[in-house]
Amino acid sequence: MSNAPKALLEGGPDDLSERIVPVTPPGTEIKVPHRGGYEHFRVTGRHQDTPEGRLPVYEWWERTEIAE
Repeated sequence: MSNAPKALLEGGPDDLSERIVPVTPPGTEIKVPHRGGYEHFRVTGRHQDTPEGRLPVYEWWERTEIAE
């Protein structure tokens, strides 16, 4: 089991494969590659109990496309 900090992702596309993800460094934006772009999540200040413990909640706020 990893000791890396993790976060719970809220919002964004319904088909994201993971909702609990590592966050490095904690407290910054999380950018998740998804379907030819990136889903961006920001820290909310809230926490939620999960199967992996109490985690900070990051909420979706925008999508950017990967330039080809």
